[in-house]
Amino acid sequence: MSDLYAQTRERVLAALTDAFPDLPEEVLARVEVVPPREEGRGEMASNAAMVSARAAGRKPAEIAAELARRLAGTPPIAAAEIAGPGFLNLTLDADAWRGVVPAVLAEGESYGDSDIGGGIAVNVEYVSANPTGPLHVGHCRGAVVGDALASLMEKAGYNVTREFYVNDAGNQVTALAWAAYWRYLEALGTELTQDEFAARIPGGLQYGGDYLRDVGRALAEAHGDAFAPGAMPADPEFWLDAVRDFAIAFLLETIKEDLARLGIRHDVFRSERALVESGAADRVIAALRERDLIYEGVLEPPKGKLPEDWEPREQTLFRATLFGDDVDRPLRKSDGTATYFANDIAYHAEKIALGAEILIDVLGADHGGYLPRMRAAVAALGGASFEVALCQIVHFQKGGEQVRMSKRAGTFVTVADLLEEVDADAIRFTMLMRKNDAQMTFDLDLAVSQTRENPVFYVQYAHARARSVLRAADERGIVPADDLETLRTLADPAEMAVLRRIALWPRLVEGAAQAREPHRIAFFLYDLASDFHMLWNRGRDDAALRFLIEDRPAETAARVALVAAVATVLRSGMQVLGVTPVEEMR
Repeated sequence: MSDLYAQTRERVLAALTDAFPDLPEEVLARVEVVPPREEGRGEMASNAAMVSARAAGRKPAEIAAELARRLAGTPPIAAAEIAGPGFLNLTLDADAWRGVVPAVLAEGESYGDSDIGGGIAVNVEYVSANPTGPLHVGHCRGAVVGDALASLMEKAGYNVTREFYVNDAGNQVTALAWAAYWRYLEALGTELTQDEFAARIPGGLQYGGDYLRDVGRALAEAHGDAFAPGAMPADPEFWLDAVRDFAIAFLLETIKEDLARLGIRHDVFRSERALVESGAADRVIAALRERDLIYEGVLEPPKGKLPEDWEPREQTLFRATLFGDDVDRPLRKSDGTATYFANDIAYHAEKIALGAEILIDVLGADHGGYLPRMRAAVAALGGASFEVALCQIVHFQKGGEQVRMSKRAGTFVTVADLLEEVDADAIRFTMLMRKNDAQMTFDLDLAVSQTRENPVFYVQYAHARARSVLRAADERGIVPADDLETLRTLADPAEMAVLRRIALWPRLVEGAAQAREPHRIAFFLYDLASDFHMLWNRGRDDAALRFLIEDRPAETAARVALVAAVATVLRSGMQVLGVTPVEEMR
């Protein structure tokens, strides 16, 4: 086991169960060994005495004293002290920290991999943009968070499927078809004006962005004037399905290209329309009805509406209130077709049927009101747990002022616009420097700066610096040390700080995965980079602390090993975030 915190926890548990053999498993499961909250309070801290006091029938301080007596001086624990009402502060032998280096070098980027996920099947759905236009920046944060979360959970031992739900059903794609058809006629040289065309179609022209000109031209190239015979616009029964399918495929391909530029990947693109046409909603309604979770009834007037504004009618309702929702929910429209919510239940039921045990939907903050009903639905379906990661809005600024950058696509800023300003690495890392449910400001100037305040530059620069040392060492034939005798030359406080940071990585991966918080990885990488830059600067100020010293082969081999471990952990973390570990800075 290369997780030093897990090793120490096992020693604490062994001492605790030896002293108090009848403690129940649920108490032992709550025992933690964590970094201390304050400097000078040891190097690790445990709550073992606090959580076991009631079950043991002893005061926490008494249990802590017994644990300290049993643990102090037993390798790798050098000292154990009681703090406060019964916390246990532990100091480890320096060799325990040094021993992390050969573990990292032996395991490579897999250092920090965990089996805590136990192979549990997880479906992470993210982006799921309507294929009615290019990917816009409103989707960007959810795309990055979802992709990083999927990678994080894979590293923690979960079996992850990355999914994109293509919302290609309903009125919005019919409106898209009409808009694409107008651009098609425009490409053919129609004499109709846009206003004249809009006046002839149901609901008017809802999508008017310039991006649809590309769709229209592609349609004209592919089909010539086959969809424009006689009077214009032609009967939609003649062209609507073909134009709709063409436009959806064209725009979905554009979305995939933008996702690829961001380094976002999915395993599955699932079509809502295919789900609808398969009758999945009818099947799930029937299954719920068999369990008496569906009934025909009349809902109370919505809050805030006067009785005269409410038209009560009998509806097919899901007993959502049995599963924690505020009201029961309609599953059929007045024309008998399934509601969007019914289709959404069917979609999640399909994911469960395919084996998903945990469903995680990464959604925009505007979906917050939709969550109670969806939680109720998944609870009713059974067989899986349901989680949501809500992503708050991102504000962009440049020169200290909020900006919109451009509006080439119509009424929104595209991911392509953003990528013209900032590269994908900076976008991804910056988006992950705040918890997903907190609003954030994305400073475009900062994201391209080469300063400590730009986190992606700071972390990539640390990796590039480490790689430069390793290249120089390789040219001189210096082999990184992997034995404790040589590694004992690592003794400077700055070196020990780096060792303690590296040792945190496995624990941090597990904690971030369990909490579903990929931003913790970004914070860790920034802190590790800071520790390494400090060590680098110490070497510039004091020649005795340089990494490569001609007449000190043992110290040099040990420091090269430490640098290699830093580079390895930085790469491991950047792989989780989908950020490039650059070899050198230009």
